Amino acid sequence: MGDSKGNREHWASRAGFILAAAGSAIGLGNIWRFPYMTGENGGAAFIVIYLLAVFLLGYPLMVNETVLGRVSQRDPVGAFKALAPGSPWWLVGALGVFTGFIILSYYIVVAGWAMAYIYKVVIAVCTPGINHEAVFKSHITGVWEPIIWAAVFMILTIGIIAAGVVDGIQRWSLILMPVLFVIMIILIIRSVTLPGASEGLVYYLKPDFSEVSGRTFLAALAQAFFSLSLGMGVFITYGSYLKDHDEIPISTAWVVSLDTMVALMAGFAIFPAVFALGFQPGAGPGLVFITLPAVFAQMPLGMFFGILFFILLAIAALTSSISLLEVVTAWLIDEKGWPRKKAAALMGLIMFIVGLPAALGYNVLSGVSFPILGTDILDTYDWFANSVFLPLGGFFAAIFTGYIWGTNKAINEANKGKTSLSIGTLWRFLIRYIVPLLIAGIMMMGMYDSFTK
Repeated sequence: MGDSKGNREHWASRAGFILAAAGSAIGLGNIWRFPYMTGENGGAAFIVIYLLAVFLLGYPLMVNETVLGRVSQRDPVGAFKALAPGSPWWLVGALGVFTGFIILSYYIVVAGWAMAYIYKVVIAVCTPGINHEAVFKSHITGVWEPIIWAAVFMILTIGIIAAGVVDGIQRWSLILMPVLFVIMIILIIRSVTLPGASEGLVYYLKPDFSEVSGRTFLAALAQAFFSLSLGMGVFITYGSYLKDHDEIPISTAWVVSLDTMVALMAGFAIFPAVFALGFQPGAGPGLVFITLPAVFAQMPLGMFFGILFFILLAIAALTSSISLLEVVTAWLIDEKGWPRKKAAALMGLIMFIVGLPAALGYNVLSGVSFPILGTDILDTYDWFANSVFLPLGGFFAAIFTGYIWGTNKAINEANKGKTSLSIGTLWRFLIRYIVPLLIAGIMMMGMYDSFTK
């Protein structure tokens, strides 16, 4: 299907798409969530299972969503309308747009924490005997500080999206992604050269399968799914900016590889330092904002490396937030005919307002919790997005291609033109049978964990 919109922007280069798409996938899930998930699930054994999950679930689904975007040249809603006209399948695209909206509304709150810690880590390092947990709690329980940092982060995101696909998303991805990798490499070198770092490397690299259970497999599957930004319309949107001669199988393979590489590199940057300075690897979500500032406080040149780390975290959050706002912006441009700058600014403002309860959930709204789940506001947003909306979006996108639109059409579209990597029978089997089954498992685990606590 050709581009029905003659003025539609396209990526200026394959590298532009790869780095922009990788930037979408690389976010807080890689640098914050992956390390603590690894720490809570036994180290290297979890990583082995995670890599398998990326191959069986992540890559097939990413190819699928990218194909749906390129063949339709439309936003998520428009893609399903074009490929299944007159049917209710457009609701799957609408779910993706809604999911991106919800995620970014609370994502900016956590991203704001990361930005604030670029200077708070200086205080942590320069104040002997400081209570790092108290510093973090003081920040999130404040009223105005979390709101201001969330607003700053959203303004940056709006500015990049308003500039366009090439001048905004691609341009900044080509700047931010190399900077991210350089910072990561510097942090890894410092971490692995600390005295006693070898214990952390052994923990991270030597699998202990005695720690593995069925829950470990499901946790690895969930992390692979969430880390790659699947099920929220991002790759349908980014795929719609590809041209017919752009190679989908190899480009998405690069995206998956870069995302996985950053997650693994985050472990090399964190675990050797954590073990070298006598901290625990299974510190949960507090690993980044509580444990690591304490690590930097004891590390030679800790202030420098602490600032670098939180700049890294903020960049990763920004590259992901760009893609989330672009999904909603593209919907308004394609389906409602809005100009880009108006769409980006208005939706960014609305998302910020919707996210205010999450920012206030640890202070003036700290007494508010969701019935049954018993979660605070931010965790409630996150639960619905990650345990319900995202898996449903990925599940129905796979079902649509596997049984409605047709895998033959998808394979032909993916392999269009000259390809250095092709998909075929194995991909068809995975997208029709394995991917839906694995996503159903992720959903059931999330539901079970939430209602049996």
